[in-house]
Amino acid sequence: MCGAVEGGLSLEGVNVAKEAVIQGQVTRAGEPVGSAYVRLLDGTGEFTAEVPTSATGHFRFFAGEGEWTLRTLAPRADPVDTKVRAAVGSVAEVAVAI
Repeated sequence: MCGAVEGGLSLEGVNVAKEAVIQGQVTRAGEPVGSAYVRLLDGTGEFTAEVPTSATGHFRFFAGEGEWTLRTLAPRADPVDTKVRAAVGSVAEVAVAI
């Protein structure tokens, strides 16, 4: 996982022109949640990948183009599903509040 920088994750070393990037931050009451997991589900709801959030609540996936669902799981919170569209050449920034 890349280190967090002000405003989000650094894209240093990532060739965004060749990647479909989904990244964001998980927060609770405006504070980062570092003990969460974010799952990437495909268009049919099938599990594709999972990453833990960093200490600053950030996460990142490299995905294929298309519609995806992020399922965020954290202690003392109901799961949160967030729809996102990934496209090569762009970064989909997602803010997840639990």
